[in-house]
Amino acid sequence: MKTGAKLPEVMFHTRVRDDSIQGPNPFRWEDKSTADYFGGKRVILFSLPGAFTPTCSTFQLPGFEDNYEAFKGKGVDEIYCMSVNDSFVMNKWAQDQGLKSVKVIPDGSGEFTRKMGMLVDKANLGFGMRSWRYAAIINNGVVEAWFEEPGLMDNCPEDPYGVSSPESLMKYLENAQQPEMA
Repeated sequence: MKTGAKLPEVMFHTRVRDDSIQGPNPFRWEDKSTADYFGGKRVILFSLPGAFTPTCSTFQLPGFEDNYEAFKGKGVDEIYCMSVNDSFVMNKWAQDQGLKSVKVIPDGSGEFTRKMGMLVDKANLGFGMRSWRYAAIINNGVVEAWFEEPGLMDNCPEDPYGVSSPESLMKYLENAQQPEMA
């Protein structure tokens, strides 16, 4: 993936709260497209190896959540966290993290991640196929800026983190002029 590339069109299978449903699990399935998430707005997308994992839960996700208003002040409409996890896992992780602002996107089958060229095998950790860690600023479905961790490979012995951090994206936004909608 690179700056100027259009995001792949996929359908995400999500679970959304529906208070009209009785019982302990008031959620229903709702399919959302790439256009639903990324069309007509400027967003941050960051993707990571897995919900509930240490770097993701301790630094990356909380960093974006804690700085949500500062990112909004730099012209970002939404912040999305994606992982190759199903909607049940992503929703539970969002609840566990106490998210109020960052929204989660489940890429349960890894289709979006594969089409982005970021699907890697993490069998060495018992994960299977997962996302390489990256972040992007997306303007109306087009990559405005790309932040990929170094060393993209299957079964990487390291979990690099820094390039895709909230601090890196904020630095970019502080130095960038506000673009027109792509």
